[in-house]
Amino acid sequence: MGKGRNWTAEDKAKIVLQGLKGRAVSEICNEYQIHQTQYYKWREQFLENIPKVFETKSQSKKEERLERENQRLKTMVGELHLELKKNDW
Repeated sequence: MGKGRNWTAEDKAKIVLQGLKGRAVSEICNEYQIHQTQYYKWREQFLENIPKVFETKSQSKKEERLERENQRLKTMVGELHLELKKNDW
């Protein structure tokens, strides 16, 4: 579990949350075999990204807009394809 381990985002979040809930950072670091500087780096990243949790609505609207645009473009490509085939006759 120590050096060289590739921690998933979920793992990092769980580790950071333990410290935020009051568990001693030294205890957490000993358990997961990470340096305290690593823990504090992850904690900083975690805290900086908290506002993104509340952006889901704007993300959904953006995805809806992109989906509509994608569908419109697919329709245009289909119409152009049919037009080219018609002209080949």
